[in-house]
Amino acid sequence: MAVNYTVPAYFIAILFITRLISTVGKSKYLPPKLLSLNFADKIHTDTSTVKSAAVDYGNVVHKYPAAVLHPTSVQDIVNLIKFAYNYSSPPFTVSARGRSHSVHGQAMAPNGVVVDMMMLRSFNNNEKNNGVRVSRNAELGFYADVGGEQMWIDVLKETMSFGLAPVSWTDYLYLTVGGTLSNAGISGQSFRYGPQISNVYEMDVVTGKGEVVTCSKKKNSELFYGVLGGLGQFGIITRARIALDPAPKRVKWVRMLYNDFATFTRDQEKLISINGRKEKKALDYVEGSLIMNQGPPNNWRSSFFPSSDIPTIMSLVSQHHIIYCLEIAKYYDHSTQHSLHKEMEEKYKTLSFIEGFKYEKDVSYVDFLDRVRSGEEKLQSQGLWDVPHPWLNIFLPKSHISDFNSGVFRDIILKRNITTGPVLVYPMNKKKWDDRSSAVIPDEDIFYTVGFLHSSRYDDWQIYDSQNKDVLEYCEKSGIQIKQYFPHYTTREEWIEHFGSKWTLFNQRKSQFDPKMMLSPGQRIFN
Repeated sequence: MAVNYTVPAYFIAILFITRLISTVGKSKYLPPKLLSLNFADKIHTDTSTVKSAAVDYGNVVHKYPAAVLHPTSVQDIVNLIKFAYNYSSPPFTVSARGRSHSVHGQAMAPNGVVVDMMMLRSFNNNEKNNGVRVSRNAELGFYADVGGEQMWIDVLKETMSFGLAPVSWTDYLYLTVGGTLSNAGISGQSFRYGPQISNVYEMDVVTGKGEVVTCSKKKNSELFYGVLGGLGQFGIITRARIALDPAPKRVKWVRMLYNDFATFTRDQEKLISINGRKEKKALDYVEGSLIMNQGPPNNWRSSFFPSSDIPTIMSLVSQHHIIYCLEIAKYYDHSTQHSLHKEMEEKYKTLSFIEGFKYEKDVSYVDFLDRVRSGEEKLQSQGLWDVPHPWLNIFLPKSHISDFNSGVFRDIILKRNITTGPVLVYPMNKKKWDDRSSAVIPDEDIFYTVGFLHSSRYDDWQIYDSQNKDVLEYCEKSGIQIKQYFPHYTTREEWIEHFGSKWTLFNQRKSQFDPKMMLSPGQRIFN
């Protein structure tokens, strides 16, 4: 249930509920035998631990588990789920929690058990095997076997020590491998390299029966494709084999400004049309965003524009109300640095950005990938990170992107005048996604992702949530067939519509791999 209080009442409510949990949680919702098993010392029911598992990044929904498992091995997770499946009647629910970067309580397990994967990460990273192991074979080339509890920043640091790196990322690296693979894992690289789920060779998964299953495209493929983008419904990812390529050294990072949306999207689509993995002329990253009067051009995602140019940019915004920012990046190393300048200049000639509004940076590959971290640390130091984040992320077909601009960006967003966080808009290629996975996207060759990355106070998150609902309602009334990323629905009918033609198979896979419907209840698909 969403919290709907002013600040003082909010904390009073939290205090009341946590006291309630401390007195009745473990006895009311968990079978007594669970707390007598050989791993019972890793099951925590104290108020502080339970409370920490009832909050996610969205900080809007709060659902309290009865207990939290602090695993020190995969076997602890197996034991928990096996007990719930075979010996508990009725079985309690179980949810894996990494960084809990969900925004509507998707990683929560109301009255169930939350598996704190970060505790497993802490344990593994103190051992000789740090959870990331780089290998090579003749069939796959280089790859990394990565614990599902590991963060992508862990993967980057370890693989870079071998001169290697994954090719597909998220904008923010402090998310777990299991968490992003359960959704899709997207960023500006997705147009060329596909989402992260398109770059996985193999996984180990603990199913809802408590079985550890190794799966791949050729082995236990139903589970493999089901788990990728499967929102945690079929199992908990404990290992993923990730494709690696030689890591570049440097990045040419560029932003260009547009005052015309049609020109902006045309240039984006032109750039992503060159997308072969071995195509030397292809860019490595393409994203877009909006600059409006509601916020400065520089934000927590990255401080890019020179401070001396901010007044000129904001003058442009005042004149046009919305300025569209095209952001691109080209990776290079010592062997390609001499041809980079000429190649980029040729690229600029094909684009129609506003003359004089092109900004360039040259940074290391690691600094580019980890660009959001400094913004996070700054907000944390100001006490502005752990606030409500009523985000909305959607995919929409290219054929309606112009309608979306006029009906949402230039109508709903400008009229409300409340948007305070980044607004992202950039295209991807459908052919880079494997339709056999559980992830759902629009049925067009090119589709756009739009992200409203709001931050709010505790007492006003509802106005952003209301705006999000108006955006979704506009799409429905206008016949725009969107798909939510980080989906949030409240009825079975909405979930069936979301999955569309994939629903029957999704439902069958649930019956096969989690027949008692214990896993990831916070998604509210089957629970």
